[in-house]
This record gives sequence, structure tokens and C-alpha cells, in this order.
Amino acid sequence: MTKLKVRDLMTTEVLTLLPEDTIKKAAKKLALENVSGAPIVDDRNHLLGFVSENDILTTIMRYQDRLDKEGVSGSLMEYAMDTVTDDDRLGQAVEQISDTPMSSIMVRSVMTTTPDAPIIEVLRLMLKLGINRIPVLEKGILVGIISRGDIIFSLYKRKA
Repeated sequence: MTKLKVRDLMTTEVLTLLPEDTIKKAAKKLALENVSGAPIVDDRNHLLGFVSENDILTTIMRYQDRLDKEGVSGSLMEYAMDTVTDDDRLGQAVEQISDTPMSSIMVRSVMTTTPDAPIIEVLRLMLKLGINRIPVLEKGILVGIISRGDIIFSLYKRKA
């Protein structure tokens, strides 16, 4: 019996971001593709890092905490990030957040796997470390991503 490998379940059409992409651009791409994170790659698809919704929201909350300490009333969450606000300090924060490049918020130390790794070992690692998705590299190039959702989907797809 052949063991199920990452290549059997991985998604090969991966949403990627560039280091110079801004939070504004990344947030829109993540929302449109309905994914919660994306690998950051260079122009040759070498993995440089990873950004998740959590990284973006953490950045927003850091700005909110600063505004709160400065006594600014209002919340960054009350405004769309591409609208103008009446408060200059909120507006400046929105602009700074929107223009923040991925290179400044991405996680640089990223757990990766290979296409030939046994899926059971990758799942074990995901559960142990609380990771939802792992980029798949072959010879240093991003070739896919494996997520918990891919694994769940495969449990019933193969048996139907």
C-alpha cells in the first residue's frame, strides 16, 4: 500500500504575495481569494516568508494601541482602510497601515515541507505546532501549499 504524500493533496495554484506588496493589497487579495494567509515569494518563486490575517490584524492593533495611549477617540476598526476619516491622526494611521509592505510584517522563519513527505507526518506536525497551512517546496521553489482544509477535503473526496 502506498502512503499518501503531500503532492497527492496539496493545492498547486497558490496565492502568493511579493515583499513590496502593501497591507492594503494583501488584505484585498486574501479576502477575494478567501484564504487566511499567503507565502511571500521573490520573482523566481523562492519562499521569503509568510503573512497571515493574524499578522495584518496584529499590525492594526499595534497602531490602535498607540492611538489609545495618545487619547485619540475612535477605533481603526470603525473605518474601511481605504476611506478618509475626520480625525487626522486616525487618517494618518490608516494610511501608514495601508502602505506597510509585507517585508516588514511577514514571518521569515516558515515551516515548509516537500511534495514527497508523508501526509500523516505533515498532519502530525501541523496539529502539534498549531499550523493551518505549510508551503511545499521543491528544490527551493514554491510548488504548492498543504492545508488542514486540503486534508479534511481529501478524507471524503477519495471515499465518495
